[in-house]
Amino acid sequence: MAAVFNLEIHTPYRLFFNGKAQSITLQLADGEICAYANHCAFTAPVVTSVLNFKDEGGKTLTAFISGGILQVKEHKYILMVNAAEWPEEIDKARALSAKQQAEETLKNANFRFETVKAKEKLRRAECRLRVAR
Repeated sequence: MAAVFNLEIHTPYRLFFNGKAQSITLQLADGEICAYANHCAFTAPVVTSVLNFKDEGGKTLTAFISGGILQVKEHKYILMVNAAEWPEEIDKARALSAKQQAEETLKNANFRFETVKAKEKLRRAECRLRVAR
């Protein structure tokens, strides 16, 4: 059996997940990371992305996460994010509409702040659509 670690995923509104995991894969500000048990300690910013992790039994779980912080220390990984959704919690039609609106805004953007904001909305919508079933 693979080594496991304690994983907690928090949003401002709820404890999203609390249990044991074998590995976790997500997007940090400087690239993707896949961490396993006994990883060296670190704290890093997380960007909007698709989160994949293997639970204690080896089953891969997928969720949408929106920006936050990952803290790894000893045998405990704590992920604090602005939002987290399981596939069945995602409204696919709403995410598709948000994607189309963000693409339209990008086409018509005149200022940098419009472009930056639209790109983040587009990334969020695309990640939600990848997770949605």
